[in-house]
Amino acid sequence: MPRDNPVLMAVFWSFATIVLYLAAKRTHRRWPRAWTSPLLVVPLFLAVIALALHVNYRDYSRGTHWLVTLLGPATVAFAVPIYEQRALIRRSWPVLIVGVLIGSVTAMISAWCLAGALGLSGSLRLSLMPRSMSTPFAMTVSGDIGGVPDLTAVFVVLTGVFGAALGEAVLALLPLRSVMARGALFGMGAHAAGVAKAHQIGREEGSIAGLVMVLVGFVNVLAAPLLAAILK
Repeated sequence: MPRDNPVLMAVFWSFATIVLYLAAKRTHRRWPRAWTSPLLVVPLFLAVIALALHVNYRDYSRGTHWLVTLLGPATVAFAVPIYEQRALIRRSWPVLIVGVLIGSVTAMISAWCLAGALGLSGSLRLSLMPRSMSTPFAMTVSGDIGGVPDLTAVFVVLTGVFGAALGEAVLALLPLRSVMARGALFGMGAHAAGVAKAHQIGREEGSIAGLVMVLVGFVNVLAAPLLAAILK
């Protein structure tokens, strides 16, 4: 792999990332299991390719930076589900706000405490705090509070994959009858991967999960720097 040719590097890694994602997405659609999730499969295959070619993460990141840039428009697009669910927000805004606030604070404090229990400190601890937000919000927050955005993205993926997988088990154990509660569980606990899983359960659950995911992102962008300053 000629690392001194940035154009070739960008073409190769962008092509590999996109092709692997499309293949993983098709596979997951046919065999919808936690271990076939594109969020889990694609990074693993890319890591294997990078190790085989003796390419470090910096080289990969440089070649696929334009894909990360697309997270900006994706963040703006999050306003769409909020607009579509405006009637639900007007009807249930006290429950949504209280749930999002409590869930967000719990997620960040639990991540901070878990990192401390594992002996992590400094930027690693701060990188773990935004793990329960969707990637665009999480990477922005991580950079603002002193974490490593790229590392935070890994934590976000792991949280989403495991959260979506465990969500169904939680629903089987807890008597959550309302559509609001079941959708909010996935949107709060597993962000984008949880929204996809909630859509498999029902259309309304998926819409609520998407709405909660967006609200969590907006709240955390404001709350995470304050909470990080208090916990430091």
